[in-house]
Amino acid sequence: MSVDEGCADDAKDTGGGGPAPTEDLLYGVIRRLWPLHRTVVRAVERELADTGMTAGEHALLDALRTEGPCTVPQLARGMGLDRQPVQRWVNHALELGLVVTAPNPAHRRSSLIRLTTEGTEAIRGVQEFETTELRQRLADLSAEDVRTALHVLDRLGEEFRHLANDSRTVPEESDSPGSRRSYGSSDNSDDDGIPPASLHPVHKGRSRR
Repeated sequence: MSVDEGCADDAKDTGGGGPAPTEDLLYGVIRRLWPLHRTVVRAVERELADTGMTAGEHALLDALRTEGPCTVPQLARGMGLDRQPVQRWVNHALELGLVVTAPNPAHRRSSLIRLTTEGTEAIRGVQEFETTELRQRLADLSAEDVRTALHVLDRLGEEFRHLANDSRTVPEESDSPGSRRSYGSSDNSDDDGIPPASLHPVHKGRSRR
Protein backbone atom coordinates (compact mmCIF):
# COMPACT_ATOMS: atom_id res chain seq x y z
CA MET A 1 0.00 0.00 0.00
CA SER A 2 1.38 3.42 -0.94
CA VAL A 3 1.32 6.45 1.33
CA ASP A 4 -1.22 8.09 -0.93
CA GLU A 5 -3.47 5.06 -0.75
CA GLY A 6 -3.15 4.99 3.03
CA CYS A 7 -4.06 8.67 3.27
CA ALA A 8 -7.01 8.12 0.96
CA ASP A 9 -8.19 5.21 3.07
CA ASP A 10 -7.85 7.25 6.27
CA ALA A 11 -9.86 10.04 4.68
CA LYS A 12 -12.50 7.49 3.69
CA ASP A 13 -12.58 6.07 7.22
CA THR A 14 -13.24 9.48 8.73
CA GLY A 15 -15.51 10.77 5.99
CA GLY A 16 -19.13 11.75 6.36
CA GLY A 17 -20.54 8.70 4.64
CA GLY A 18 -21.77 7.04 7.82
CA PRO A 19 -20.06 4.94 10.48
CA ALA A 20 -17.00 3.05 9.30
CA PRO A 21 -17.13 -0.76 9.52
CA THR A 22 -15.20 -2.27 12.41
CA GLU A 23 -12.56 -3.78 10.11
CA ASP A 24 -11.86 -0.33 8.62
CA LEU A 25 -11.47 1.12 12.10
CA LEU A 26 -9.09 -1.70 13.03
CA TYR A 27 -6.98 -1.04 9.95
CA GLY A 28 -6.96 2.62 10.98
CA VAL A 29 -5.50 1.60 14.34
CA ILE A 30 -2.89 -0.65 12.73
CA ARG A 31 -1.85 2.05 10.22
CA ARG A 32 -1.10 4.42 13.07
CA LEU A 33 0.97 2.01 15.16
CA TRP A 34 4.23 2.09 13.20
CA PRO A 35 4.49 5.89 12.82
CA LEU A 36 3.39 6.21 16.46
CA HIS A 37 6.17 3.84 17.52
CA ARG A 38 8.77 5.83 15.58
CA THR A 39 7.50 9.12 17.01
CA VAL A 40 7.52 7.81 20.57
CA VAL A 41 11.10 6.55 20.13
CA ARG A 42 12.23 9.94 18.84
CA ALA A 43 10.53 11.73 21.72
CA VAL A 44 12.02 9.37 24.31
CA GLU A 45 15.51 9.67 22.78
CA ARG A 46 15.24 13.45 22.98
CA GLU A 47 14.19 13.23 26.61
CA LEU A 48 17.10 10.91 27.39
CA ALA A 49 19.72 13.02 25.61
CA ASP A 50 21.63 13.89 28.81
CA THR A 51 21.25 10.56 30.58
CA GLY A 52 23.43 8.29 28.44
CA MET A 53 20.49 5.93 27.87
CA THR A 54 18.75 5.08 24.62
CA ALA A 55 15.05 4.37 24.16
CA GLY A 56 15.86 0.65 24.13
CA GLU A 57 17.63 0.90 27.48
CA HIS A 58 14.70 2.93 28.83
CA ALA A 59 12.45 0.00 27.87
CA LEU A 60 14.91 -2.44 29.42
CA LEU A 61 15.00 -0.60 32.75
CA ASP A 62 11.22 -0.25 32.70
CA ALA A 63 10.88 -4.01 32.23
CA LEU A 64 13.23 -4.71 35.13
CA ARG A 65 11.48 -2.20 37.36
CA THR A 66 8.09 -3.75 36.54
CA GLU A 67 8.96 -7.45 36.48
CA GLY A 68 11.98 -7.63 38.77
CA PRO A 69 15.24 -9.48 37.98
CA CYS A 70 15.10 -11.42 34.69
CA THR A 71 17.44 -13.30 32.40
CA VAL A 72 18.25 -11.86 28.98
CA PRO A 73 16.04 -14.45 27.19
CA GLN A 74 13.16 -13.59 29.54
CA LEU A 75 13.61 -9.89 28.84
CA ALA A 76 13.73 -10.51 25.09
CA ARG A 77 10.50 -12.53 25.20
CA GLY A 78 8.74 -9.91 27.30
CA MET A 79 9.87 -7.12 24.98
CA GLY A 80 8.95 -9.06 21.83
CA LEU A 81 12.49 -8.79 20.46
CA ASP A 82 15.38 -10.99 19.45
CA ARG A 83 17.97 -11.63 22.12
CA GLN A 84 20.82 -9.77 20.37
CA PRO A 85 19.57 -6.17 20.72
CA VAL A 86 18.46 -6.82 24.29
CA GLN A 87 21.90 -8.22 25.13
CA ARG A 88 23.50 -5.05 23.68
CA TRP A 89 21.30 -2.86 25.87
CA VAL A 90 22.13 -4.99 28.92
CA ASN A 91 25.85 -4.72 28.16
CA HIS A 92 25.64 -0.94 27.87
CA ALA A 93 23.50 -0.64 31.00
CA LEU A 94 26.15 -2.69 32.83
CA GLU A 95 28.82 -0.22 31.66
CA LEU A 96 26.72 2.68 32.91
CA GLY A 97 26.17 1.02 36.30
CA LEU A 98 22.40 0.88 35.80
CA VAL A 99 22.16 -2.91 36.12
CA VAL A 100 24.22 -5.76 37.55
CA THR A 101 24.23 -9.50 37.05
CA ALA A 102 23.16 -11.78 39.88
CA PRO A 103 23.21 -15.58 40.33
CA ASN A 104 20.15 -17.36 39.00
CA PRO A 105 19.01 -20.12 41.38
CA ALA A 106 17.05 -21.74 38.55
CA HIS A 107 19.92 -21.87 36.04
CA ARG A 108 23.59 -21.54 36.94
CA ARG A 109 24.67 -20.61 33.40
CA SER A 110 22.03 -17.90 32.88
CA SER A 111 22.50 -14.90 35.16
CA LEU A 112 19.71 -12.66 36.32
CA ILE A 113 19.83 -8.99 35.38
CA ARG A 114 18.66 -6.61 38.08
CA LEU A 115 18.55 -2.85 38.56
CA THR A 116 21.13 -1.08 40.69
CA THR A 117 20.12 1.76 42.99
CA GLU A 118 21.33 4.19 40.33
CA GLY A 119 19.33 2.37 37.64
CA THR A 120 16.18 2.47 39.76
CA GLU A 121 16.60 6.18 40.41
CA ALA A 122 17.31 6.87 36.73
CA ILE A 123 14.19 5.14 35.39
CA ARG A 124 12.03 6.51 38.20
CA GLY A 125 13.16 10.07 37.46
CA VAL A 126 12.55 9.72 33.75
CA GLN A 127 9.12 8.15 34.21
CA GLU A 128 7.99 10.71 36.78
CA PHE A 129 8.78 13.45 34.28
CA GLU A 130 7.04 11.55 31.46
CA THR A 131 3.98 10.93 33.65
CA THR A 132 3.67 14.64 34.39
CA GLU A 133 3.97 15.47 30.69
CA LEU A 134 1.36 12.87 29.69
CA ARG A 135 -1.06 14.03 32.36
CA GLN A 136 -0.83 17.60 31.11
CA ARG A 137 -0.91 16.87 27.39
CA LEU A 138 -3.61 14.18 27.46
CA ALA A 139 -5.88 15.71 30.08
CA ASP A 140 -8.83 15.43 27.67
CA LEU A 141 -8.70 11.60 27.77
CA SER A 142 -10.66 9.86 30.49
CA ALA A 143 -9.43 6.80 32.37
CA GLU A 144 -12.07 4.79 30.51
CA ASP A 145 -10.68 5.99 27.16
CA VAL A 146 -7.23 4.80 28.17
CA ARG A 147 -8.54 1.44 29.44
CA THR A 148 -10.31 0.91 26.11
CA ALA A 149 -7.11 1.74 24.21
CA LEU A 150 -5.14 -0.74 26.34
CA HIS A 151 -7.75 -3.45 25.73
CA VAL A 152 -7.65 -2.93 21.95
CA LEU A 153 -3.84 -2.90 21.85
CA ASP A 154 -3.64 -6.04 24.01
CA ARG A 155 -6.07 -7.88 21.71
CA LEU A 156 -4.19 -6.78 18.60
CA GLY A 157 -0.96 -7.94 20.21
CA GLU A 158 -2.43 -11.35 20.98
CA GLU A 159 -3.71 -11.92 17.46
CA PHE A 160 -0.54 -10.68 15.74
CA ARG A 161 1.56 -12.95 17.96
CA HIS A 162 -0.55 -15.84 16.71
CA LEU A 163 -0.05 -14.69 13.11
CA ALA A 164 3.70 -14.27 13.63
CA ASN A 165 3.90 -17.78 15.08
CA ASP A 166 1.65 -19.19 12.33
CA SER A 167 -0.88 -20.33 14.90
CA ARG A 168 -4.44 -19.44 15.71
CA THR A 169 -6.16 -19.44 19.10
CA VAL A 170 -9.77 -18.47 19.62
CA PRO A 171 -10.12 -15.44 21.91
CA GLU A 172 -11.70 -17.48 24.74
CA GLU A 173 -8.61 -19.71 24.93
CA SER A 174 -5.96 -16.99 24.68
CA ASP A 175 -4.29 -15.26 27.60
CA SER A 176 -6.25 -12.50 29.26
CA PRO A 177 -5.41 -8.98 27.98
CA GLY A 178 -3.69 -7.96 31.18
CA SER A 179 -1.62 -11.10 31.59
CA ARG A 180 1.17 -10.22 29.18
CA ARG A 181 3.14 -7.02 28.78
CA SER A 182 5.12 -5.98 25.72
CA TYR A 183 7.93 -3.47 25.96
CA GLY A 184 8.94 -3.06 22.36
CA SER A 185 8.40 -3.84 18.74
CA SER A 186 7.95 -7.45 17.60
CA ASP A 187 10.13 -6.78 14.55
CA ASN A 188 12.79 -9.51 14.38
CA SER A 189 15.36 -7.28 12.69
CA ASP A 190 17.80 -5.01 14.49
CA ASP A 191 16.22 -2.04 12.70
CA ASP A 192 13.51 -1.68 15.33
CA GLY A 193 13.42 2.11 15.34
CA ILE A 194 15.72 2.34 18.37
CA PRO A 195 19.16 3.83 17.66
CA PRO A 196 22.30 2.04 18.89
CA ALA A 197 23.55 2.77 22.39
CA SER A 198 25.60 5.88 23.00
CA LEU A 199 28.39 6.07 25.54
CA HIS A 200 27.62 9.35 27.29
CA PRO A 201 27.86 9.40 31.10
CA VAL A 202 24.64 8.91 32.98
CA HIS A 203 23.13 12.10 34.38
CA LYS A 204 22.20 11.77 38.05
CA GLY A 205 19.02 13.81 37.81
CA ARG A 206 16.27 14.51 35.30
CA SER A 207 17.22 16.35 32.14
CA ARG A 208 14.66 18.98 31.30
CA ARG A 209 14.21 20.81 28.07
